[in-house]
Amino acid sequence: MSDTRPTLTAGQLAFVWLQRVLPTLWLSRLAHVVTRSQRPWLKRLLITRFMAHFGISLDEARLRDADAYLSFNHFFTRALLANSRPLDPAPEALVSPVDGTVSEAGPIQEGRLIQAKGLRYSAATLLGVDTVGLGTFLGGEFATLYLSPRDYHRIHMPMDGRLVAMHFEPGRLFSVNPTTVAGIPGVFNRNERLALFFDTAVGPLALVLVGAIFVGSIETRWTGLVTPPHGQRAWKKTMETPLDVRKGEEIGRFNMGSTVILLSGAGAVEWTDHLSPGTSVRMGQRVGTLGGLQ
Repeated sequence: MSDTRPTLTAGQLAFVWLQRVLPTLWLSRLAHVVTRSQRPWLKRLLITRFMAHFGISLDEARLRDADAYLSFNHFFTRALLANSRPLDPAPEALVSPVDGTVSEAGPIQEGRLIQAKGLRYSAATLLGVDTVGLGTFLGGEFATLYLSPRDYHRIHMPMDGRLVAMHFEPGRLFSVNPTTVAGIPGVFNRNERLALFFDTAVGPLALVLVGAIFVGSIETRWTGLVTPPHGQRAWKKTMETPLDVRKGEEIGRFNMGSTVILLSGAGAVEWTDHLSPGTSVRMGQRVGTLGGLQ
């Protein structure tokens, strides 16, 4: 398998180079402070400009008045109306954990995932495991889902499971937009990330929450804020009592755009035909069929 880097334009190369030299951790700390400001003039300015730039509507939000949000972060991680993201009810349906765009999806081959065409990276490094720990995912499947700034930024469970462990890996905070993903090899393994490990009826399942520039925080339902602070040491936690999580339940959230990577074991998932790079998905939409549950 070739690891030839995709060809980028001069403008794209300049964008990638700029990220290598910018103090992305410091900028993300600043964004964390600014986006949580409750000063009326500042949060109103940020929200209205953001909505206009990205064409965001609040029709599906529980709070439909932009002035009702306490801060820009409150707006950005806004809750949606209960019926706005229906779950595929079939027991064999694996649903999308987020609103986003498919970056890549396919088999985990030789312990590596596809980052972009001709570019691969280590699944073990992504998950923060050794060769033995990766064994349960060899021959399995993965899907990388990119959340743009305009997307809904809460993360939900794609199927019933039990949370058994969490691994945090420190790193940089590069952008995870398509240009950066094509221009920085191993970008997902170089960024801060939190891997959540679940036991399910079809074997192991992992969701990796990848941080990015201006992502002021990654948080989960169980831990609260994981980042900030940025730059903390790696840590691993095994749940003394595994936590049951039902399909569709909220498990975490991002601030600003980022990426979720889903990994399964061999024979656990068959992706739907529409799950190809560039395809938009919505939380609750069926993206795969679980093996042995049809």
